[in-house]
Amino acid sequence: MVERISEILQKKLCDRLGFYDDLGIRLFYRDRDSGQRVEPPAMARFSTPEFQREETLPKSAGKPTLQKAAPVVTPVSPKVPSLPVGAGPSLFEAMDRIADDTLLKVREDLGECTRCKLHSTRHKIVFGDGNPKAELVFVGEGPGADEDAQGLPFVGRAGKLLTQMIEAMGLQRKDVYICNVVKCRPPENRQPEEDEVGTCSPFLFRQIEVIAPKVIVCLGAVAAKALLHTNPGISQFRGEWLEFRGRKLLATYHPAYLLRNPPAKSEVWKDLQKVMAALGLEVKKGKSA
Repeated sequence: MVERISEILQKKLCDRLGFYDDLGIRLFYRDRDSGQRVEPPAMARFSTPEFQREETLPKSAGKPTLQKAAPVVTPVSPKVPSLPVGAGPSLFEAMDRIADDTLLKVREDLGECTRCKLHSTRHKIVFGDGNPKAELVFVGEGPGADEDAQGLPFVGRAGKLLTQMIEAMGLQRKDVYICNVVKCRPPENRQPEEDEVGTCSPFLFRQIEVIAPKVIVCLGAVAAKALLHTNPGISQFRGEWLEFRGRKLLATYHPAYLLRNPPAKSEVWKDLQKVMAALGLEVKKGKSA
């Protein structure tokens, strides 16, 4: 008689499988005695009670639409393709290897990266900065000129504004973690291209997994698209609670946008107040960045 796996363990395993799928690890466990691949029984992936998981739509369905948070439990079949036997370590071996992941290991794996064309024009890799156990993580799109020179995220004009926003929340930069989707500056501060995001985002996913924050704040459309895999403009879901791998996620405008459009600061402050409430911080209605 085969003992069924509990729903809690099913969810943990399915979330972990999805995480490794994003990292490019797509191997099933194999029976070493028989030399034949053994595929595990299908398991339903469940969303958390507070937030509904966004389902991946087929290309024929057109642009995906975001689903707002709702107290609904929706089963979704995990998509983890298998590879031929002998093509590297098994999935469970890979899980054991990454289970004790750290930011230092992620940085070491990144190395002096030459995986995409951005490396040819960068000066310094901008990995991330802040509290490695932060409850709040800010994710931007990519380094600018000041960041490229110093090797630290958000240290230019937009960075100073972000610091003011963090302090308005009653926190310090050392209390949060700040990083970007891509670790190298795009030339002329252009937006990162799709292949550059696809190459660099697995390191971002590992950073988030290691830090295990309560809340992720995406600064701008590029960061939101990288984590949510969606195309609608940020104005369509800004300030709405969404979900990334079981964690609360909220997208808001990038500080660089606020420098060009100061009236939008009031909207961002409303978003930050939601974050403060989720973290149990005191919300002061009249205070803003």
